[in-house]
Amino acid sequence: MKAVRLFDAKDLRVEEVAAPATPPAGFVNIEVRAAGICGSDLHNYRTGQWISRRPSTAGHEFCGRVTAVGDGVNNLVVGDVVSADSRMWCGTCPACTSGRSNVCEALGFVGEVCDGGFAEEVQLPARLVLRHDPELSPHIAAMAEPLAVALHAVRRLAAPAGEPVLVIGCGTIGGLSALLLSRLHDGPVLLADLNAEKAGLVASVTCGTVVRLEKSEIETALSGGRLCHALDATGSIQAIARALDLLSGGGALALVGISHGTLDFDPNVLVEREISLVGCHAFADELPEAVGLLADLAPALQRFIEVLPSLDDVPKAYERLLRGESKALKTIIEVAG
Repeated sequence: MKAVRLFDAKDLRVEEVAAPATPPAGFVNIEVRAAGICGSDLHNYRTGQWISRRPSTAGHEFCGRVTAVGDGVNNLVVGDVVSADSRMWCGTCPACTSGRSNVCEALGFVGEVCDGGFAEEVQLPARLVLRHDPELSPHIAAMAEPLAVALHAVRRLAAPAGEPVLVIGCGTIGGLSALLLSRLHDGPVLLADLNAEKAGLVASVTCGTVVRLEKSEIETALSGGRLCHALDATGSIQAIARALDLLSGGGALALVGISHGTLDFDPNVLVEREISLVGCHAFADELPEAVGLLADLAPALQRFIEVLPSLDDVPKAYERLLRGESKALKTIIEVAG
């Protein structure tokens, strides 16, 4: 079968590999229908930071059709259409047993610690597989995992009803967070991004207001109201520092982007203005809810994506995305019909 495998930083190859064997107990085989390229895939390709197996089939955002079921699997049958969880957690550490599998002490991710979804077929533990509405387009079903990440970040931010929220960064997670806020949160949504085209796209889908990270512009957008809550999906140290300057007291800044560098700030800013700095890692139990939201959000999600016709297109797409040349928020690979 065909697979896209990461050998090392800047070394991504499309190869013919053996298909998965008969699934062992507790596992299923899945024919991949569609898969999404994540910013963390690009980060791993560019830096090699999370390469733990060489080579490893990349990809952790995908959906497919169950083709074989191992012993002891009672929740799935051959023919089910499914979306995949990206997290490989141990289930036994204190974090897992307390319901925080996203901060498992041995946490790894599909596509890194095991082969992922940039392939014609993949084998996964059945616990990582959720059925979805069979009427869903695979392009939309492949969005379940990043939607769960965004839902987790929005829930962690916990902005009170009526409060405005500033979303910094209109890439995949920022755009999905803004979309969820527009549907689930009763309050204005402000959007900031250096890429005016992407910010405009997200604004058109969410009815959000595009602003620069300037206090006067934000005050004008809010008719003089206070901004207490923001979500950073860029990881930019400069954007995070600017957000802390902009927030009024009593709010929170949620961080969901992958950062480079360190933040240099006076912690008295947090103390005196009672601002919470909230880390958001992957997702906890939000994936089933995200899968349940896909059908309702499908028209909006469709506006965010571009589709590659083949796994063969992935290496060139990585380079194009790293150059910032895509107008879409998410690149989806069509693998099987």
